[in-house]
Amino acid sequence: VQLQASGGGLVQAGGSLRLSCAASGRTFSGRTMGWFRQAPGKEREFVAAISGSSGITKYAESVKGRFTIARDNAKNTLYLQMDSLKFEDTAVYYCAGTGYISLVVRTANYHYWGQGTLVTVSS
Repeated sequence: VQLQASGGGLVQAGGSLRLSCAASGRTFSGRTMGWFRQAPGKEREFVAAISGSSGITKYAESVKGRFTIARDNAKNTLYLQMDSLKFEDTAVYYCAGTGYISLVVRTANYHYWGQGTLVTVSS
């Protein structure tokens, strides 16, 4: 199973980026997928999750209203649209997959991880 994240880069505060995560080796269409991030010197934290079948979403309070998680099950791909980016959004962003059907937010609940993509927001 491989999760390949892409789309990170350098952006000014207030700008936007769209992250993608292509899954191969298994389908996650019926399972929850999520995005996490880890800033330098900090623990990995939950950003957003989306359920498999119904597409119900959940967001961390810090990104609610600015980030949008979506998935294309036909392409086995997960997305994270990030708008109104702030300096504190700077981190390595990881996509993750789980066998759970329900929305889960703990890193321990996710069994498959991408390699991460760096997002740097300049102030």
